[in-house]
Amino acid sequence: MSNFAAILDHNTGRAPGRIVLRQGERELTNQELLDRVNAIAAGLTDLGVGPGDVVAILLYNHLEFLETVFAVNRIGAAFLPLNYRLSPEEWRYIVEHSGAVALLTEPEFRPAVDELALPTLKHRLLLDGAAEGWTGYADLLSAHAGRTVAPAVVAPEDLQRLMYTSGTTSRPKGVRITHGNLAWKNLAHIVEFGITAADTTLVCGPLYHVGGFDLPGVGTLHAGGSLIVLRKFDAEAVVTAIERERPTNVWLAPAMMNAILQLPDIAERDTSSIRFIIGGGEKMPVPLVERILAAFPKAWFADAYGLTETVSGDTFNDYEHMLAKVGSVGRPVVHLAVRILDEAGNEVPNGELGEIALGGPKVSSGYWRDEAATAEAFRNGWFHTGDVGRIDQDGYLYVEDRKKDMIVSGGENIATPEVERVLYEHPDVVEAAVVGVGHPRWGEVPQAFVVLRPGAEPDRDCLLEFCRARLAKFKVPADLVFLDVLPRTPSGKVLKRSLRA
Repeated sequence: MSNFAAILDHNTGRAPGRIVLRQGERELTNQELLDRVNAIAAGLTDLGVGPGDVVAILLYNHLEFLETVFAVNRIGAAFLPLNYRLSPEEWRYIVEHSGAVALLTEPEFRPAVDELALPTLKHRLLLDGAAEGWTGYADLLSAHAGRTVAPAVVAPEDLQRLMYTSGTTSRPKGVRITHGNLAWKNLAHIVEFGITAADTTLVCGPLYHVGGFDLPGVGTLHAGGSLIVLRKFDAEAVVTAIERERPTNVWLAPAMMNAILQLPDIAERDTSSIRFIIGGGEKMPVPLVERILAAFPKAWFADAYGLTETVSGDTFNDYEHMLAKVGSVGRPVVHLAVRILDEAGNEVPNGELGEIALGGPKVSSGYWRDEAATAEAFRNGWFHTGDVGRIDQDGYLYVEDRKKDMIVSGGENIATPEVERVLYEHPDVVEAAVVGVGHPRWGEVPQAFVVLRPGAEPDRDCLLEFCRARLAKFKVPADLVFLDVLPRTPSGKVLKRSLRA
């Protein structure tokens, strides 16, 4: 049985009374979770959702997010997590491109969803309360309580979810993640960190992101362990939850870790339950790693490398080399291979720079409804990341440069062509280029350089407002610089390194 949702039946059979999900005062045992998932699965089936369908989830972190994931997978459908920080126009594109037939959201987002023309959506589910044209989640649950739905028989290559990622194109790409990809990822992380039923993961990153969902996230449930879920990240709430709930591990993006280290009393807080922290996303200097280890004295800080296309968590720096190999993202997990390739696709010797390529059963087979992008990135059994790195003589990976044109802001990827596309839509803009600039809180933020049509008056506020209406807040340029001409190479490519300088 390849169906991810079958882990609920396994865990309930072994420990029906074990509490596996907690959020605030709410707790669910294995049996309670299975019962609720069965009811939602029955409700979705009665609505006409079935194998191969896509169900979108637009929620903050709630236990119902995870219930819906299991219910959707249980009936052989795939789930589509939507980033709640995106603009409604971005949601519209992703829902339409995915062909999602149903969407679950909460009251905060309902008005924006109602204004979108979404022809593929047959069913709209609302987490709390009721509204015209919407089915209440609680009503669906109660109407189907007591029903059971056997996990659909799925093959390892069948779709478990779609995750849309900002690549280096003007539109996000839907990564096909299968039941097999997820199972191999879970196995890799269970082996890497020795995760057992005694482990508890604190989920404080968004569940729409591989960090919150997969590092190690649901891998802990796979091993029979439990999750503590925070609705949104808040540094004080994270440390309070660690002291009260005693989780054993957590994923923290660099901006999240930095916020925790800024707490004035962090040195006095009891973080001793944490045995490992998964990091990654930007290079960590020795002083910062030392500060992390001082704040979490019993923790292994596992600096990591991974991408949505691999269900993330591809390499981890081991406990013994946290400081000795600082700057490295470690060695690959079990059943994953890393190669460094030259321009011709040949493997280069250790120590030399090249493109990082990844291969193994946790690697996606490609992008949803995008044959050209799939053919470009997935070649000869290897996923070509576009990242530049090297492997040292001990087999440790160092990421030297990110995908060209990618900005990482507070743990979120921003594809610069996506921002540039919006700027080009303004009638006064002739040329636009966006680069990342350093920021003390977010790591990086977008900076735009714009060339206007002859006769147009520079109006910074107007252009930024134009962007705000079409982009997620974190993608809107932090500043605009007006130029007469963009610097270019002899072949016509914009010299972004000159703009960064």
